[in-house]
Amino acid sequence: MDFKLVSKYEPMGDQPQAIDNIVKAFTSGGGHCTLKGVTGSGKTFTVANIIARMNRPTLVLSHNKTLAAQLYRELQAFFPENAVEYFISYYDYYQPEVYLPTTDTYIEKDLAINEEIERMRLKTTTTLMSGRRDVIVVSSVSCLFGIGNPADFYMNSISLEVGDIISYKHLLYRLVEALYTRTERELSPATFRVMGDTVDIMTAIGNACYRITFFDNEIESIHLIDHETGQKLDSLPSVTIMPSNIFVTTKERIATAIEQIQKDLEKQIAMFEREDRLIEARRIKQRVEYDIEMIKELGYCPGVENYSRYFDGRNEGERPFCLLDYFPRDMLLVVDESHVTIPQIRAMFGGDRARKENLVEYGFRLPAARDNRPLTFAEFDGLVREVLYVSATPADYELIRCEDYTFEQVVRPTGLTDPPMEVRMSANQVDNLLEEINKTVAAGDRVIVTTITKRMAEELSKYLEDVGIHSRYIHSDVPTLERVEILNELREGKIDVLIGVNLLREGIDLPMVSLVAIIDADKEGLLRNARTIIQIAGRAARHASGRVIMYADVITDSMMQSINEANRHREVQVLYNLERGITPTQASENRPDEEDIIKVEDADIHESFDAQVQANLSRGVTMYAADTVMRVQPNLNQLEQFILEAKQRMESAARNLDLSRRQNSAILCMRCNAYAMNSTIFSRCCRVEMQRCSIDR
Repeated sequence: MDFKLVSKYEPMGDQPQAIDNIVKAFTSGGGHCTLKGVTGSGKTFTVANIIARMNRPTLVLSHNKTLAAQLYRELQAFFPENAVEYFISYYDYYQPEVYLPTTDTYIEKDLAINEEIERMRLKTTTTLMSGRRDVIVVSSVSCLFGIGNPADFYMNSISLEVGDIISYKHLLYRLVEALYTRTERELSPATFRVMGDTVDIMTAIGNACYRITFFDNEIESIHLIDHETGQKLDSLPSVTIMPSNIFVTTKERIATAIEQIQKDLEKQIAMFEREDRLIEARRIKQRVEYDIEMIKELGYCPGVENYSRYFDGRNEGERPFCLLDYFPRDMLLVVDESHVTIPQIRAMFGGDRARKENLVEYGFRLPAARDNRPLTFAEFDGLVREVLYVSATPADYELIRCEDYTFEQVVRPTGLTDPPMEVRMSANQVDNLLEEINKTVAAGDRVIVTTITKRMAEELSKYLEDVGIHSRYIHSDVPTLERVEILNELREGKIDVLIGVNLLREGIDLPMVSLVAIIDADKEGLLRNARTIIQIAGRAARHASGRVIMYADVITDSMMQSINEANRHREVQVLYNLERGITPTQASENRPDEEDIIKVEDADIHESFDAQVQANLSRGVTMYAADTVMRVQPNLNQLEQFILEAKQRMESAARNLDLSRRQNSAILCMRCNAYAMNSTIFSRCCRVEMQRCSIDR
């Protein structure tokens, strides 16, 4: 079945050109392409069109679970008739096994598995192994960690057809080998029930229940039934029952694995004894022999994944199987927010290996534990042929790798321009922020605040709750599904302010957010570099009245780069709107202020453009660099008058110790998009000819 894209919208703005260029690049042999699209430019819709045009099984890789959930919902809406699956880590809580030699501390593995997510992972592998090609899998980087051998998964599937001659008992044995459980009560996922000459089976993912009726050793009929009432819903000629676990193997593999584990155990014990490390020798002997006994009796043991190399039939050092092995070779890989996702992939192997080395060195695990690992970046790169990197701020890796195949998408289909960016002093920033939050909430909009630390996010959320503002915080300690719930509460208006650290930067679609506040914007580093600031500011790009406030004492190079990049985008966006007579609109319940939307009513584009500039100049006291600077030739006399008036207001406020008014009186430099606040002087070059922008307090 081919992909069928369902949408009431057609590609607009830069989308048609980006779609055509990327599809052409792939079909002509370009293995790696980059889509550089600003926030809100419809990158997901562009990707959906590319998937429909390429018509290949597709893996969409995301750097966090929250964004993966959003992409999953969006792609489900675009492809309702195709298979869109979700594959993320199924742990609500996970404490890996660790040994700390400096304190002689051993921490056992502890985890809590989310059964719903586990079923969705199983549904993903089941769909891929079914042979369908109209499959889109949205996944986090957990898809690069080791999972079961796809050949074993397929071998343990059970294909049944009406008229097949099969022993009744043999079917029951096959179901047990596929890790199904027999029950005499109500059916649940991955269970079966025997009643006379019929066998009722509920699939592991719980989406169907089948009744297999026998006549002696022949399958007489197969029906789809209601698992609660037993009512027959449909008659089927055949059915395939997939295993109930991704980590499934055969009896032969288990026997071979146990034999190899025992051999490697003897080698490891001998090695420790030669080195006179008797504690380690005794430890590894006790632990592994206990695991072997459990595997013989139950088929598994705690930490069985550390023996995965034996069960998979892999050689020492050979990479583990992962989700990529379940895809056909002509798959398309989409790396969303690639500037974050690619570094994640690079880092996974090293962190995992460092932990495993201590466990092996001190006799807690056999050396085979090292081979239960994520892929190295080289292994990942070697498994994929055609990759589309998607980001508003691609990193150097993508730009260099795709030098000839980097396509920009700046214009938004809605006509919205990049949000204005304002800088305010960090003194009394919480009080100032509270005032801005009250204004925004009164207008019916929402607010996002980003902090440097988790503790600050929690404390700020608590403070806002104390003063009567509904707020929540979100960071890496918040469980996966709770994060999605919090975001939905923001969308529904149950909370007005969302506070976080770095999980609010990329991709989250929140069009009701009109204010983004960046605390400690001048703290250079990972959380406040140019790419990060651009991503954070993008959370306000989907609102017609969107704006960004950066609280800082100085303007860093990263802050200036982000402001300049926003100005470059606005220049392209404004000209595009004016040339086509487009009025920016917002698909939201929020009603934007008319002054923040560029209205084109005059037939003469140049006159309309000049009128917009004059209207911006008359606003007087804002520092909205991106809102007023459009790289045009303003009236310099008016500009000088504007600067003089702002200077007088600021000096008056300084004499009266009115810090709030003095801050808001800072001067915007129309020459360089910077501002002069107090005694700070900024001067940059651009096309507007001014000699110097300065202010003396």
